[in-house]
Amino acid sequence: MDQEKLDEVKKSVGQFKQEVHNVIVGYDDIIEGLLISLLAKGHVILEGVPGLAKTLLAKSFASSASCQFSRIQFTPDLVPSDVTGTNIFDQKSGEFSFRKGPVFTQILLADEINRAPPRTQSALLQCMQEREVTIDDVTRSLPEPFFVIATQNPIEMEGVYPLPEAQLDRFLFKLIMGYPEPEEEKSMVMKYASGEIPEIRKAITAELILELQSYVHRVKLDSRILDYVHEIVQRTRGDERVMLGASPRAALYLTVSAQARAMIRGRDYVTPSDVKAVAPDVLRHRLILRPEAELGGLTVEHLIQEVLEAIQIPSLV
Repeated sequence: MDQEKLDEVKKSVGQFKQEVHNVIVGYDDIIEGLLISLLAKGHVILEGVPGLAKTLLAKSFASSASCQFSRIQFTPDLVPSDVTGTNIFDQKSGEFSFRKGPVFTQILLADEINRAPPRTQSALLQCMQEREVTIDDVTRSLPEPFFVIATQNPIEMEGVYPLPEAQLDRFLFKLIMGYPEPEEEKSMVMKYASGEIPEIRKAITAELILELQSYVHRVKLDSRILDYVHEIVQRTRGDERVMLGASPRAALYLTVSAQARAMIRGRDYVTPSDVKAVAPDVLRHRLILRPEAELGGLTVEHLIQEVLEAIQIPSLV
């Protein structure tokens, strides 16, 4: 990509984020994380307590991106056909016709995904991985771009079905949505109390998103960047306090998300800071600590920071 095109990308991303911020106060890192994952053709787990506007964020994100949006409220009685769709018998024609499920959209909010049983979770995760739905031997492609935002409530322990590690590994990012800063919270309360909520305008198009997705892989990767990614992944596997380290998919996602981050910042090359910035979001849902390490007070977040601080940042000069 030439610099003129990169400048256009950076400008479009800035306009997109500004439109989302017209409704969502703060959470710039979360909005950027969603955007990076979308451009890297990944999916996101968004974890946060109730009342943080996770649903509003997803809807605003889809509106500003000019994408079709659907929401599925995951519950224990949800079955796979509620997600993917099913064949319905038409008595007049005497034939079956396919009724599309809510997964046939461009941006899907899978609300409280861990409340649905494993069978239903698997139906969605197959759609995420293969971007298609097969019912009665007929395969149908999902719209492009296809992006899943799955939410989880960290305080719910009853009536939930935690995603197995193999399924968690299919999500590019796990983003932690905490409480807003005090000033941001005041600003949000004032905005909504006044009733003057601005309407979100379309900042980018689905066609532009597909174009940018194709550009991500053109962002240059120095061999020293690949070595840096490899060392991060190897350190998580070689630590005796870790029961399950990062997978090869984690190394791939680290690389691609770093490329996407570089691109939205107007660069056609990846720096170590890009890798370091996305590493916690890529790794936090992939690492499992040994019980004795957790009893000793170690957390996955601390371990990731230890790994990043222990590795010498490569110089590209």
